[in-house]
Amino acid sequence: ALVHVSLGAGLVELFRHAKRHRARLVVERRSVTIARRQLSEYLAGRRRSFELSVRLLGTGFQRKAWGALLEIPYGRTASYGEQAATLDVGAGARAIGQANAHNPVPIVVPCHRVVGSSGKLTGFAAGVDTKRWLLELESSGRVPPWLPRPRSASPIQLGLFA
Repeated sequence: ALVHVSLGAGLVELFRHAKRHRARLVVERRSVTIARRQLSEYLAGRRRSFELSVRLLGTGFQRKAWGALLEIPYGRTASYGEQAATLDVGAGARAIGQANAHNPVPIVVPCHRVVGSSGKLTGFAAGVDTKRWLLELESSGRVPPWLPRPRSASPIQLGLFA
């Protein structure tokens, strides 16, 4: 199952994630995997949803918050407060923001669709410019003319764990 997508952070973050959850890392050596193909199709504007086996490794609260992200439709946004209200967990928008910040499979589990209560774009591991680009991709139905620059030269890293 796919358990981690790293947006330019490299393999160090991937290994830390595996160690933190006592998971065995399986390095995928193929240049084309189902996950990579589906992510590429999404980024090219040819895919709206993912058909991947995903295993979310985190606390119970984090997994609940990430599950709620999957309910936000393609091309739509929700606020952190709306996400908290949906969960009815008594935790506020800040707790939701912290859980979303630790989302191990961004894009596939769409934390980029969560915005501030005023609609302002806030926080995203790959940067607010990337979040803006992803939201534009989804709202317009076509690839925006500007592609955000990754934080590092590393490609997107996919983590498959046993």
